[in-house]
Amino acid sequence: MHIVTSRQRYEEPRASLPSAEVVNGVKIHRIWTSRFGRDKLPGRAADYLTFYLSAGWRLLRLVERDDTLVAKTDPPLISIVAAMVTRLRGARLVNWVQDVFPETAMALSVTGVSGWFGWILQRLRDASLRQAAMNIALGEKMAEYLVGRDGLHDRVKVIHNWVDDDAIVPIPPERNRLRQLWGLAGKFIVGYSGNMGRAHEFETILETAELLRSETDVVFLFIGGGNQKVHLEKETVKRGLTHVSFKRYQDKEVLAESLGAMDVHLISLRPELEGFILPSKFYGIAAAGRPVIFIGDPGGEIGEIVRTGHCGAAVRPRESVELAKLMRTLRDDSDLRREWGRNARRLIDEKFSRKRAMKLWCSILFHSRG
Repeated sequence: MHIVTSRQRYEEPRASLPSAEVVNGVKIHRIWTSRFGRDKLPGRAADYLTFYLSAGWRLLRLVERDDTLVAKTDPPLISIVAAMVTRLRGARLVNWVQDVFPETAMALSVTGVSGWFGWILQRLRDASLRQAAMNIALGEKMAEYLVGRDGLHDRVKVIHNWVDDDAIVPIPPERNRLRQLWGLAGKFIVGYSGNMGRAHEFETILETAELLRSETDVVFLFIGGGNQKVHLEKETVKRGLTHVSFKRYQDKEVLAESLGAMDVHLISLRPELEGFILPSKFYGIAAAGRPVIFIGDPGGEIGEIVRTGHCGAAVRPRESVELAKLMRTLRDDSDLRREWGRNARRLIDEKFSRKRAMKLWCSILFHSRG
């Protein structure tokens, strides 16, 4: 087994990682790329382009006939490179679609990814899906879109993302060390954990924070990074939101406590991106046994999971008054918080466990050759 990946860390483009390493018998190949990072689109595009070139060259040297190559976005469109390599080498391709590109970029009005160029990228991507033995989508909405694009009824399967649900377990707030360390003991903590990117809607959260500014027991806590983090930090200062604070991404070893520090988590996704992106932060939150309020399309993937799983609620973007009401209800009703939290963890145990995902993946990788 081999892994071909970048030498960069998610938030550290200048990280100095070894070019080759063996971990638990798995050979890791960290290829050269430019190192502009994720903050600016031109630099990010350059990093992607150099990754495609380096990855293609390395894969041509690694892949042999009848091998299985799993192409996992991000970066977007890596399936096109993988399709070319597997065709040349007589290997088997499985695409693991984390987000649907170029549709995501087109929906976000990214400069240059539209018109004829976007049309060409779609056709190349579709060809890579047709060539694959199987295409793994993260949810039903994404699967429906992929099937609709190319009629791949027998070559699209849903396998949800997962977390280490043995390590991330519910921790009672009174036993959470981070709440104490961050000086938040006794507060009602509304949290957002993960990437603060272009795909996520934050104005509703800021408006809700303004509506709750006089309620001194309510704190909004953002943990993570991303393109919109600086904007959010500036807006909180501009609006005088002193009850909003920010923390960096937390280490894996304290992830259970980081996710468990919140009384309720917020997840947002712009409605126009339903079927293209699935916010996988949901699984860690649910494993930690915390309620979820989804800001986006209530009929979308996470909106339906939250509502049918009775582990939270969904509001549309800019329904900040409704969101503020939900925050007050959850603050005042600890029984409801615990009930929704237990239901969230039950979803992980019954539907979205790592063990279940591994069984599905094994059925694809080892029992579906042909």
